[in-house]
Amino acid sequence: MSLANGRHYLAIPGPSVMPDRVLAAMHRAAPNIYEGGLHDLVDSLWPDLKAVAGTTTASVAGYIGNGHAVWEAANANLFSRGDKALVLAVGQFGLSWAQSARAMGIEVEVIDFGKATPVDMDRVEAALRADAAGKIKAVLMTHVDTASTIRTDIAALRAAMDAAGHPALLAVDCIASLGCDEYRMDAWGVDVTVAASQKGLMTPPGMGFVWFSEKARAVGKTADLRTPYWDWAPRVQGGEFWQLWDGTAPTHHLFGLREALDMIKEEGLENVWARHDCLARAVWAAFDCWSAGNAAIGLNVANPRDRARAVTAARLGAPHATRLRDWCEHKAGVTLGIGLGMAPPSDPAYHGFLRVGHMGHVNAHMTLGALAVMEAGMIALDIPHGGGALAAAAGVVAAGAGA
Repeated sequence: MSLANGRHYLAIPGPSVMPDRVLAAMHRAAPNIYEGGLHDLVDSLWPDLKAVAGTTTASVAGYIGNGHAVWEAANANLFSRGDKALVLAVGQFGLSWAQSARAMGIEVEVIDFGKATPVDMDRVEAALRADAAGKIKAVLMTHVDTASTIRTDIAALRAAMDAAGHPALLAVDCIASLGCDEYRMDAWGVDVTVAASQKGLMTPPGMGFVWFSEKARAVGKTADLRTPYWDWAPRVQGGEFWQLWDGTAPTHHLFGLREALDMIKEEGLENVWARHDCLARAVWAAFDCWSAGNAAIGLNVANPRDRARAVTAARLGAPHATRLRDWCEHKAGVTLGIGLGMAPPSDPAYHGFLRVGHMGHVNAHMTLGALAVMEAGMIALDIPHGGGALAAAAGVVAAGAGA
């Protein structure tokens, strides 16, 4: 017998839960792509995409592709062959962006801070000061690494770059954080931001976006890695609609994105951030209780200041994380995320990690329900854990929601 029959909850860090409003907006016949309503709808997206990224000054280009695609778009417009990038890695996705750049012919220096510790800004400043010749053209950083769930203080990173007096551009991957964690592109001095549709923007995978400053635009004019498809200039300056997408627009994704951006505007972006903060703290409170008396259980990131509000990585000890994920999915209808990048799948330690997604279209009953299912699974599987987790999580929600 299974209790999984009913509406399944995908509690992974993307693709996130798609709202019924988004799905309904996409459920329509193909539109006229040459004129009319679709053109007006797309015109309406750009100001709202800028607002979500915290910019009034940057341009935004859209691409048909995923997060890896917009890494390549940023690389192609920022660098020429042989240019150097400094990549600050705090998990799997920082290392992957470095690999993407290296494969395109960019010289890459990586400062790897590991899988559980935040960026050491003093080390960054020292590395930039050591680059007296100014070879480093840009610093690449994930705001939230989806694997480790470390959140980087981007304002502090910009301050470290300024203290070093280095002219490098700052490019930030917000794929896991946009529309979930607080992000202010202009105020924090970011030159390039990349994100995708399938997480905080609550739209199916398939669209990516790059926001870029005037300084980055100037660099892009001479970057010899640009190709016709990845070149961001026609996507913001083209005189014809097709140039926005270098071909046919992703029509139904655009209808869905318009509805998702409307939902963010209706809630208010700062309220969206506050909701994610509250639900994240509820998850952390539960793990704090489960870990009592059992050192095998714990959050991957020690300091709450350094934790993502969109997703939480945790350990349960091998093989319990995999056992619990399987039980939650097949017995209770909740799918949790794998422990991506924490250990190779061939390593038994891989089965000791999992992630809980709480991003996008998620509310209190979804998060509390997922935590309750997890505790039920621990009981069913006889996984040792401390008590009081559900009461602690409910207390965080109660305090956050108020009377």
